[in-house]
Formats: sequence, C-alpha cells, structure tokens
Amino acid sequence: MSETGLTLSIATDFPHRRPSVIAAHALAIDAASISLLSARIGAEFDRAVDLILSSDQRLVVSGLGKSGIVARKISATMASLGTPSLFVHSADAAHGDLGMIRTGDVAVLVSSSGETQEVSGLIPYLKRIAVPIIAITGDLQSTLARHADVVLDASVEREACPHNLAPTTSTLVTMALGDALAIALSTARDFKPTDFATFHPGGKLGKRLNTLVRHAMHRDVLPIALPDTSLRGLLPIMSAGKMGLVLIMEHGLLLGIVTDGDVRRAFERVDSFDTLTASDVMTPEPLTISPDVSLFDADQVMREAKITALVVVDSLKKVLGVIQIHD
Repeated sequence: MSETGLTLSIATDFPHRRPSVIAAHALAIDAASISLLSARIGAEFDRAVDLILSSDQRLVVSGLGKSGIVARKISATMASLGTPSLFVHSADAAHGDLGMIRTGDVAVLVSSSGETQEVSGLIPYLKRIAVPIIAITGDLQSTLARHADVVLDASVEREACPHNLAPTTSTLVTMALGDALAIALSTARDFKPTDFATFHPGGKLGKRLNTLVRHAMHRDVLPIALPDTSLRGLLPIMSAGKMGLVLIMEHGLLLGIVTDGDVRRAFERVDSFDTLTASDVMTPEPLTISPDVSLFDADQVMREAKITALVVVDSLKKVLGVIQIHD
C-alpha cells in the first residue's frame, strides 16, 4: 500500500482492463496527489507570496517541455488575477530573451526534476542581476532547489501514467500549485470582479462583468396581473410573457411573483384550482435588484437564492423590468 492509499497493478495488466477503470484509477492518483499537496502548503508558500508582493515589478515564469507549458499557464493566470507576469521560455533565454528579465523582477522557475539544464542555466544570470528565485520542483535536493530563495514542493509519489513515465500527475500538481499561488496573491491584493473585468473585456465573462442590468433587462412588455386574477387567468399572461413568470402588482406596487413552478406546485397541492387566485400561489416580497449592478452580480444573487429571475426596481421600489439568469 502506498502513501496515497492506492495500489497499481503492473503495466502489463492494464490492457486487459476497461478504459473507464483505467481512467478512474488515473484520476484517483491525481486526486490523492492534490490532497497530499494541500497538506504541504505552509510557511514556504507564505514566503513565496510575501516575496512576490514585495516586488513592484513583474513575475517572470520559466520552464521547458511540459513544465514550460505549465509555466506559461501559471504566468497567464497570474496576469489575469492581478499579478503582472511574463513567460520566458528557458531554451530561448540564452538566445536573447534574458533581456526580458530585469532587476526588481521575481522569477519562478519550474522543473519537475530540478536538473533541467536550460532552467538551471538561468540561475547565474538571475543571481547576477539580483532577481530572487522561487523554485517549483519535485526534487528538494536538486540543483534548482539548492540555489532558489524559496522552494515549493511539487513532488508526486508516482505519475498516473501506468508506466510511471509520462508527466501526468506531476504536471497537474505543478499547475495546481501555480493556481493556488495566483489565488493567494489575488486575495492579498484584494483583487475584485471589477478588476477581473478590466483584464477580460472580451468574451461572455467580460461582457457580464461590464454590462449593467439596466442594459439587458426585459422592460418593454412585462407579464403583470392583479392579485385577484384567477390561476387560469394567469396562464395566458405567463405564456405571452415568455419568461415563465407573472408579476403580481396593484396600484403600481409589486406584491409578489408567480412562476411556472408555483403553478405546478399549486396543481399538485389541490384537487381543484378553479377558485385559486394569484395571491394564493404567489411568492410575496420577491427578491429585487438594482438596475445599476452588473449582470455578473445579478447571476450571483440568483444562483445563491436558487432562482432564475429577479425583478429590477429603482430606489423608490418602482418596477423597471425583469432580469433572467441567461440574459
């Protein structure tokens, strides 16, 4: 039995197993390795965060091969979460790209073995220009670890690869460690959704962060009924509104909301619904939202409340429209 509590059959046994069994076993190894990584997070991780925060320049991330791909991803995640970052390919560094690194930067060097020649080759230059080094490596006794100012342990017991050869679990653990570092830094910087929107103006997420509810809400023809409207009378109003709800209002005041779910539950609750009215089945004092919050914030409110629509009201509680979770 291994430290992770997992055992692997010899490689020759794997071709006789179902693909789903092999995949589940690989994922179990990955999950166990991430769990072990979590238990190792401590003082050295805190030192890495403090070192990066103490710099007013950039975080330079470098690696080679699979570690280089992971290093590029770590750098991109750092930049998107508020830590200015630059990826430098270790093999290209000695051919001119060293000029991209300057005094005041902090370097993160990624190497599973800690002995990658191109990565270790960066150390003398970084020392010469006084750039502190954070190593992410699987070997704490390696050349990289010995020369680093801070060492983050990305070791794994074994790879998910049945032959324990291809970088699989080790790359996942390294990437997870980079994500954890980026998240810790963004939290320390008090990085907010509005900051994220600044760096992500494109795409669906950027749109939802930058678009206000007032610019996306339904406002022209809202499905509205009086509280004494019969349940049968609500159905055509709800169908015409095409939002799966009806606002129950009187004298310009919002009294409640009836959703298609409320109607279904009413059908299940009573034998005859001929005498039921909107006020009998509505949700009184429904959740509302300001028109001046972002679609992202509106989504968060709806997801937390487990609802799919919000009534939009102004400061005087006047109904302005309806926003739905997929708008």
